[in-house]
Amino acid sequence: MFLDKLLGMFSNNIGIDLGTANTAVYMQSKGIIMYEPSIVAIDVKSRKVLAVGKEAKEMVGKTPENIQAIRPLRDGVITDFEVTQVMLSYFIKKALGNTLFKPKPRVVIGVPTGITPVEKKAVIDAAKNAGAREVYLIAEPMAAAIGAGLPVDEPVGNMVVDIGGGTTEIAVISLAGIVVSNSLRIAGDEMNEAIIQYIKRQFHILIGEQTAEKIKMTLGSAVHEQEQKTMEVRGRDMTGLPKTVEVTNHHITEALEDTVSSIINAIRVTLEKTPPELAADIADRGMVLAGGGSLLKNMDKRIQMETGIKAIYCEEPLMAVAKGVGKVLDNLELIRRISME
Repeated sequence: MFLDKLLGMFSNNIGIDLGTANTAVYMQSKGIIMYEPSIVAIDVKSRKVLAVGKEAKEMVGKTPENIQAIRPLRDGVITDFEVTQVMLSYFIKKALGNTLFKPKPRVVIGVPTGITPVEKKAVIDAAKNAGAREVYLIAEPMAAAIGAGLPVDEPVGNMVVDIGGGTTEIAVISLAGIVVSNSLRIAGDEMNEAIIQYIKRQFHILIGEQTAEKIKMTLGSAVHEQEQKTMEVRGRDMTGLPKTVEVTNHHITEALEDTVSSIINAIRVTLEKTPPELAADIADRGMVLAGGGSLLKNMDKRIQMETGIKAIYCEEPLMAVAKGVGKVLDNLELIRRISME
C-alpha cells in the first residue's frame, strides 16, 4: 500500500479509451493529452510501421499497393493483434516521453463489454510491453458512466448509452456493477457504411469512408426534418469516371433509418430486462448518452420519442470513456471493484 502511494507520487499513470475509430489517452494530473484515430499504416512487404494515428488516417484510401492503412479494431473487436499491440505501444510511449527516472505507470484501459479472454490478454500484454507496471481493463459503459459523473457506486439505477465507432454499449449500473448490459456491433462505422451503400444504390457512384463521415456530420439526422438541406458529393461512377451529385438531408435520414432503429431496439430490450426498482430510477433520472455516434443530430430526441425516457448528453460525449478511466487512476479500490479481470 505504501509502495503504491509512493509510486503514485512520481509516476504518470495513464487511462486509455481504446476505441474502434479513435483512441484517447488521459494522463494523471494532465488530463486528456491525446485523441487520435485508431489507425496504423504499414509497409506490406517489410511489415514496417510507417505511421500511427493522425498521420496514418491521412493515408486512408490514398496509399500505393505496398502501403496499407489498417484499423486493427472492427466493430469493437480486435481483428489484428499484432497491429493493436504496435498502436497501444505507440500511444503509451508517446504519453510517457522520457521515462529514464520515472517508475512504470499504472494503465487503465476502457474496452468493449464483449471482449474475449484472448483479446483481454493481447491488450494487457501490449500495455505491459509498452512499459506498464499494472494493467486494468474496465468495460466502456462503466468508464463512460464514471466520466459522465454518474454515482455508479450508489444503490441507484444509472443507464448509459455509449454509441462509439464500432459498438453501441448499453448498460444499467448500480453499486459499482453492471446489472444489465447490451453490446451491439452497430454504431458510427455502420452509419457510414449505410451512407456509402445508399449513395451507391440511389446515385450509382462510389464514395469512401471519409466522404461518408462528412455527409453524416453535415446532413445526418435521426429524425426526418421539414427543412431541406443539400450537399454536393463527389465520387466515382460505375465506369470509373469522377461524378458529382446533389444529396439532401432527407436522403441521408432514410439511409440511416435501419441503423438508428437497431440502436433504439437494443435500448428498448435493455430497459425490458432492467429490474423494476432500477427501471423506476431511470424513468426519473433519464439515460445518459456518450460516444461520437450519439452526436448524430436529433439522436436524443429520437430515443426519447421511442422510449418515453429522457436522453441527456453528458459533458464532452466523445471523451466520456477517457475521462472515466482517468478519474479512477488514483482509486485502486474502485478499480479492483469494477475491473473486468
